[in-house]
Amino acid sequence: MRGMKAAALLLAGSMALAACASDEDTGSGSGGSGESSAAGGDLQIGLAYDTGGRGDKSFNDSAYAGVEAAIKDLGGEVTELTPNADASNRVDLLTQLADDGKNPVLAVGFAFADALAEVAPQYPDTQFAVVDSSVEGTGLDNVTGLLFAANEGSFLGGVAAALKSESGHIGFVGGVESPLIQEFEAGYVAGAQAAKPGIVIDRQYISPNGDFSGFSDPAKGKILAQGMFQGGADIVYHAAGGSGQGVFEAASEAGGRAIGVDSDQYETVGDPALQAVIMTSVLKRVDNAIQAYLTDYSEGSISGGTDEVNDLASGGVGLSTSGGQIDDIKTQIDDYTQKIISGDIEVPTTP
Repeated sequence: MRGMKAAALLLAGSMALAACASDEDTGSGSGGSGESSAAGGDLQIGLAYDTGGRGDKSFNDSAYAGVEAAIKDLGGEVTELTPNADASNRVDLLTQLADDGKNPVLAVGFAFADALAEVAPQYPDTQFAVVDSSVEGTGLDNVTGLLFAANEGSFLGGVAAALKSESGHIGFVGGVESPLIQEFEAGYVAGAQAAKPGIVIDRQYISPNGDFSGFSDPAKGKILAQGMFQGGADIVYHAAGGSGQGVFEAASEAGGRAIGVDSDQYETVGDPALQAVIMTSVLKRVDNAIQAYLTDYSEGSISGGTDEVNDLASGGVGLSTSGGQIDDIKTQIDDYTQKIISGDIEVPTTP
């Protein structure tokens, strides 16, 4: 069942999302009559966001879109919680949602891994899911890992950047120098080098591993991107959550271009001046993965203790085409896509 759903995911899509984050919010929908066999009624979803909360026009917003779509189809409501400034209350967020009877509880981001290891065993009757963190082999039998082959999507982003670059010089801004974000970097670099051997690629991170402020600091993102544009780069890809706004601003001011991440940021950025510089986005379909997970949950087919991997073959990652700026290289992008799916190209996961 899971594979069939994954195969139906689209490589591109636009989302209209609310742009205002809050510490706690409850929304509901009644677009369907489905019932959760585990919860005995409409979905009662707990949603714990990553740093920055809803309104990042990227990772968190994509998670919300998946929840919103599931509620429209299945009925139910969601309670949303956002970490505090230093994100030290992740355990408290998950505990509050579980105590309030939310089931399932969704944790957005790998930074919740330690918190889940502490909280999930205390609530064996609650199903949890975590985005971007593997749970296989952890013994957390009531947690599902929702994973993405970010390196594969980023490879295509690197191909696009290399083929569209006029200066032969591009850049990458990562939010946090963690193994996960390094997968984005690794794929991007490999794709760019495959399409244009010898291309110059600048790479910098906003914050070190363990410091998650890099996902919500657009000012620093802008400074790093400005340095790259001033140094000769004409396209910069960000994998930095809410900090990507600063990268877009730097691109606009420098007359360069940028590549978004996770969501189709051409559609979500909300500013025509910035929209114009977003040539594509590396999509990580968190929305589709969460919607599919919630559908499985409502049907009683979640077992926990396993990972669900969303890759190019399943349509879980890809490139957006909004704005038409990469239409002229579609043939090359499609060719690299098929080579990755067939195994002719093995995309690295480390820089």
